[in-house]
Amino acid sequence: MRPFHEGVELLRLRYRELGMTRLLPPERVVIGTESADTPAWGGFHHPNQGYRHLQMRALITMYGPLTSTPQNPSLAALDLLRSYAHDCLHYGSYRSYRLHDGEIVRSRYGVNFRRPDGRTYSAPDTVDTPGTRNLGVVMEGACDWEARAVTRRAAERCGIQEPGGLDRFAYRDSTGLLDIADVRQLTSRQRLSPQAGAARFLESMGRYTTAVNTRYAWFLDDAGPEEGAELHAEVLRALVSGSVSDLCTWLDVRHGPGEFLARFRAPSY
Repeated sequence: MRPFHEGVELLRLRYRELGMTRLLPPERVVIGTESADTPAWGGFHHPNQGYRHLQMRALITMYGPLTSTPQNPSLAALDLLRSYAHDCLHYGSYRSYRLHDGEIVRSRYGVNFRRPDGRTYSAPDTVDTPGTRNLGVVMEGACDWEARAVTRRAAERCGIQEPGGLDRFAYRDSTGLLDIADVRQLTSRQRLSPQAGAARFLESMGRYTTAVNTRYAWFLDDAGPEEGAELHAEVLRALVSGSVSDLCTWLDVRHGPGEFLARFRAPSY
């Protein structure tokens, strides 16, 4: 568990810089280690894993075959760290709720807005777009970008080397090293593992990477090689505080007045 504990110390310092003073409490995290589904493969891309905002609870599964003992303990610890770091940011994100027609409705999450009838501030990205103009994708991408950066630093501190086989994809994914060639393999029709659960896990990894991480990387690259890190930090600070003023100012200075609205707001909103 050393990589996990090393990583938690790193993210505690980093998240404090972003304005987040409290991490997701461990007692609000449930970790699944076994499954009645024999071929089940756990990890960040396991079906239905993630943070539940209304219950304020994170559901995480152990990386690898869900048979009670991790097949690769170091990699399982890194995957756990990535999941926890990711869900900490969801837990720490600003949100507001309202009562609408007798139901609780989340009207605000981070820098994203939602009408009571369900209309969101941004329109979904089209399938063929390389980047994103959707605030939901931007926020999810920012959370995972940061979580993978922390995981990469923890792996370096602990001297964990890239393994072979399908574990190689999980290591590169958790540490933010997955490249275009890897994604092509993951999204091809080639079956990368004979184990059914592992094959589904890798397919899910490919879909998530294409829909979220690749688009968020394009979003940062579009700001310029030197300003991408600045923009990323602005997004995270806005996500935690709920204030978009600094992010709007940052965009306005570089692209002109009203850039946030012009870039992200859907006509239907």
